[in-house]
Parts: sequence; structure tokens; C-alpha cells
Amino acid sequence: MKFEPSYIGLYESGALDERIRELYEILESCELCPRKCGKNRLKGEEGFCRSGRELIVSSYGPHFGEEEPLVGTKGSGTIFLTNCNLRCVYCQNYEISHLGIGREVSTERAAEMMIELQRRGCHNINLVTPTHFTPQIARSIKDAIKKGLRLPIVYNCGGYENVETIKLLEGIVDIYMPDIKYSSEEPAKKYSDAPDYFDRCRESVEEMYRQVGDLKTDEGIACRGLLIRHLILPNDLAGSKEVLRFVSGLSKDSYVNIMDQYRPEGEAWDYEELGRRPTRKEFYRAMEMAKEFGLHRFSKESFRIH
Repeated sequence: MKFEPSYIGLYESGALDERIRELYEILESCELCPRKCGKNRLKGEEGFCRSGRELIVSSYGPHFGEEEPLVGTKGSGTIFLTNCNLRCVYCQNYEISHLGIGREVSTERAAEMMIELQRRGCHNINLVTPTHFTPQIARSIKDAIKKGLRLPIVYNCGGYENVETIKLLEGIVDIYMPDIKYSSEEPAKKYSDAPDYFDRCRESVEEMYRQVGDLKTDEGIACRGLLIRHLILPNDLAGSKEVLRFVSGLSKDSYVNIMDQYRPEGEAWDYEELGRRPTRKEFYRAMEMAKEFGLHRFSKESFRIH
């Protein structure tokens, strides 16, 4: 099967230009994410995400620590974007998301990064924490298409999305990879300052699924679809049962990475209940629940127990 990204047709029809225009309009009174700060980021005002007009990139390169269908043999072409629209106290990329480590780059330079990753043989362009930079990313993709980009675009996000923004990404994004972090209000508020997290996440993930469906692969490499991540937190702070119930209701064929990699990072040490790794028993219980709900497509990484 020969894969062609859906953004090619969008570009050739001229519809991509219209999407870019609509996305940049949002920046005038920013509502890209559910926080809807209303800041004029085109004039350099910073929203909750502490970002203004320009893209900020921390690093980029082939990445071999992602899920197997993304990594393949040549790696996932990751671009780590700086800052975030969440404030997860335990973030494992704390220096990037909280401290803002990175540098401003033009959309033209971001396009060059994408082309370089393609030349290096990467299987996709994996945009890590893209939510607050969706207009700039869309423009970068257009610039990269003109230079020959033909790789799937991966939208690797924290799950706290404005569904209206996700709708504007239809045909631009090939693979959605959201986290689903919590199923209840209290921990979402306490640890990520987002009490409406699960409501916003569910409606956005449903829209993602509508656009791309279950994960599809070509010779073992992901080319289109939805890949869901769920991080097990100690003391069931993530509310895994309701998360997995939602995922199974979306599709029993959902591809899920149930992750045991949590460790106290960043400000997690300020919270006694977050001050340890999940136990094997906690992880296995989540896996059992997933199977009880009829889920069966698990990332191999889900079985790498420490």
C-alpha cells in the first residue's frame, strides 16, 4: 500500500491556505485551547501557555523511545515544542514545558527541520506538545510540502484540546496521539490546573477518532489513525477505570499504550501521594480492566514493567 498524506490534497485544492488563515485569526484573541485566554498573540501577548506569536522549539531529531509503530527502524521524527497549555506538576519534560527551554524559530525553519527529518529516513513528523502552536505548525507544514514533505504528521498532545481547533486540523494531521490523563475533576485541577480536563479531552478525542479512525499501519509503520496514551499514576489518581471505559466505548480496536513510566519529577515531590512510582499491582490492574472492557490492541511498551 502506498501512503499519501491527506494534507497533499488539502494543499493542492487551496483549502490548506484557508485553514491556516482561520487558525491565525484565532491568535488575535487566542482560543486555541480550552483556557481561551483571549490574548492577542499576533501582537506578542502571552497566554497561559507563555507563548506569543513565534514558534519555540526545544530540540528535534529521530526518536526511538516512542511506540513501535511510530519508531520502525529509522525513528520517529520528533520536534519538541516549548511550553504547554497544561501545568502538570509531575511533567517529565519539566524543563521544556515549565521552564521554557528552547528558542524561537520561523515557520520556514521549522519546515526545514521537517525536510531534514524526512531525509534522515524518519517515518513521520512527530510534533510534541503542539496545541498552543497549531497555526504556526500548519504554516510550517505548507512550507514543507513545497519542499517535498510526504511523511505522516503526528499530533502528540496532552489531551486538553479545544474541539473547534481540532476540527480545523482535519486533513492536516494523519495520526493523533493524545494523552488521556484523568477521568475526574479533582486531580485534574490539583495536578494540571484543568478541572474540565476529561470533558474537553473526551470531546476532542471523539473528533480525532471521527477524522482518522483506528490506527492503521503499512508494513508495521503507522500511517493514519488514533493512538491513545494513558499514564498510570500512583494511588489511582488518574481514575484509570473510567478512562479505559471511555476508550473502549470509542472503539474496541483502539490502539492504547498503558504506561507505567511515571516517576516523581518536577514539583511532584510537593505532593505525598505522587511521591512514588506505581506498583506492579496497580499497573496490572489497569491492564486487566482494559481487557475486561474488550480492548486488545496494546502497545508493546505497555508490557515493559520495571
